[in-house]
Amino acid sequence: MTAGTTPPVAPTGPLSRRLTAGRWEKALRVVINSVVFRSSGQDLTTAGTYIEMAARLTEPLFIGLVVLALRARIKR
Repeated sequence: MTAGTTPPVAPTGPLSRRLTAGRWEKALRVVINSVVFRSSGQDLTTAGTYIEMAARLTEPLFIGLVVLALRARIKR
């Protein structure tokens, strides 16, 4: 069985033309998702991806605040 993909080819042209904002943003998103976050496996829009990242960062903070609030409530 053969895969229908072609082998990767080294990019050509000057470096300034290859480094664009779109490529930079996509590369940054791939690195952050693979290192910091677990990808949800869904195809999200750019806004959806950043919302998911923000939610994953703030969820532990909110859980910590809930624990502190419960602790203060139980102490009374």
